[in-house]
Amino acid sequence: MTTPQSPAQPASCPVPHHGSPVDTDRQRVPLHSPEFAADPHGAYRDMRRRYGSIVPVELAPGVPATLVIGYRTAVRILHDPEHFPADPRTWQQDIPADCPVLPVLEWRPNALRSAGAEHARYRQANIASINEVDLHALHATVERIAVPLIDAFCETGTADLVSQYALPLAFEVINAMIGCPPQIGQRAAAGSVAIFDGIDAEQGNRMLTDAFMELIELKRAEPGNDITTRLLQHPSNLDDAELVHQLVVLYGAGIEPQQNLIVNTMLLILTGDRFGGDVLAGSLSTRDALDEVLFNDPPMANFCLTYPRQPILIDNVWLPAHQPVVISMAGCNNDPAINTGNHTGNRSHLSWSAGPHSCPAASAAYLIVQDAIDQLLDALPDLRLAVPADELTWRPGPFHRALAALPVVFPTSAPSSTLS
Repeated sequence: MTTPQSPAQPASCPVPHHGSPVDTDRQRVPLHSPEFAADPHGAYRDMRRRYGSIVPVELAPGVPATLVIGYRTAVRILHDPEHFPADPRTWQQDIPADCPVLPVLEWRPNALRSAGAEHARYRQANIASINEVDLHALHATVERIAVPLIDAFCETGTADLVSQYALPLAFEVINAMIGCPPQIGQRAAAGSVAIFDGIDAEQGNRMLTDAFMELIELKRAEPGNDITTRLLQHPSNLDDAELVHQLVVLYGAGIEPQQNLIVNTMLLILTGDRFGGDVLAGSLSTRDALDEVLFNDPPMANFCLTYPRQPILIDNVWLPAHQPVVISMAGCNNDPAINTGNHTGNRSHLSWSAGPHSCPAASAAYLIVQDAIDQLLDALPDLRLAVPADELTWRPGPFHRALAALPVVFPTSAPSSTLS
């Protein structure tokens, strides 16, 4: 499915960029490199030392952008959609179709990639559909999905919490929320992974849109108590292309970030001095561990993209018109100007974004991830890492903070079905 493009507009900047990232192309920080994935926090510290709050980066080879790592600067940008709209159509005119980050960044008729009245219309439909999710029923859904996943490996004494738990759980939960049958969901999930990893992303984009078109046709014929049906029935009268692209962003947000948040939080619990014993003993909650991760290692580390309408001066740096401005939630949350190091009960992080594009499903996401972790720890309280933490591999990519695997060991136990 193709999406319409706006008329061509000049992408060049008519004013000098003294001190601008466009003058430092040779020094751009490659966010797509394995080195960045292995030590992003070291990279953010180095960026802050060299550049301050505004950093010249590269999202993919030959794709320049500006990364914001200053908390207050990010809040200012996120609350200023007039100067920093989220519509990328002018930018993407010069981006080749096979660019690995294009499927993540390209314009779609949905709330994430629109501005003004279009954004308001799409966001209203999304919020109305998400707000009808029954959180009590969602709790039961997570338990129903988590228990058999744990039972599948509890007798072996070893597991990879990415492939055997967090990924399938996030996949099944979002399918339940949007009313997506497994056979359609498998194709959509494969497309989503390809897009985030930047490997054959163009093909992944086609897989995703084809799968959701099939889902829409199914729900039109067989409505249900799910987000897709509610989007279909919303008074905004979304057309098929618009429906597909609402689902694209909901699905992308429902699998990759939630999988990473489960895994990153489990890593903290298994390695952090303040959490390893305290969560299991009850003195610190899973929610506290979640907030720690959302501050320090958010699952979407660099996102919330905007495209300035015209050259604009921010923190004494000229940002060029239409070039991506990326908010580093990880960098901003760890900005020394605001980070006190104590995150217990503190939810001022930017990991759900802020302003008119803030995440409308934060409550559901908290519930899903917290329940997934609690189910795992209740069943296998003596989990520990199977390898030293410094031997774990982080998946390269400019946007996510994602482990390739999280191998664990534990005393074997009987499946819960045999204990009831």
